[in-house]
Amino acid sequence: MPRFHCPQPLTIGAVIDLPPPVAHHLLVLRAAPGSHVTLFNGAGGEYTATLTALDKKRASAEIKTFSPREAELPYAVKLVQGLPEAAKMDWIVEKAVELGVAAIQPLAAQRSVVRLSAERAQRKLAHWQAIVVAAAEQSGRNRLAHLAEPLPFADWAAQRDLHQRVLLSPRAERSLADWARHHPPQPLSLAVGPEGGFSADEEERAAANGVLLLSVGARVLRTETAGLAALAALNALWGEM
Repeated sequence: MPRFHCPQPLTIGAVIDLPPPVAHHLLVLRAAPGSHVTLFNGAGGEYTATLTALDKKRASAEIKTFSPREAELPYAVKLVQGLPEAAKMDWIVEKAVELGVAAIQPLAAQRSVVRLSAERAQRKLAHWQAIVVAAAEQSGRNRLAHLAEPLPFADWAAQRDLHQRVLLSPRAERSLADWARHHPPQPLSLAVGPEGGFSADEEERAAANGVLLLSVGARVLRTETAGLAALAALNALWGEM
């Protein structure tokens, strides 16, 4: 059954107009009135609905049932991603949502090739938000990962979060896997550098602010691989996979 995000109030028995992107997708799928779809608005749970109208101008559906089903991790993980070049961030956002992150924080690091102006940052955020929605629809999640505005590395390092912050570094003496084996599942911020990784100065600044430096093994992984490998490892070690 196709799944779609509908950012509006959903109530059993209501007949609602579906957002234009959803209507277009249904036309591509060659759906017809009477077809069943699953809808979610990000507030939790999902709804089964029946299409009541579908054409090039309008699509509507009657909401039939509600399920409280969730597919969220039992611990919240925020991926703090150093901005990479080109379309790598698209891939990272998509796969991070599939792996269950609760939030994504783009990070302007010293070695980030991409430098976003305020206007360009807003366009990128809108683009990445669409990827968050599509990945949630595909992966069966009923809540959207929070996508934050890009933040300078120094600002992130100076934050005082209540949960553990981890920075992945090939120079770290302890691995993320070893640390996770000796700690219970818990909220976590996981920082991944851009191409070339974090600089020594950034790592020192992070450590001075209480950030834990850990590695992902003996091999140096690309920026588009490191965070996803770390997320998969946490999911396996903490019992979600």
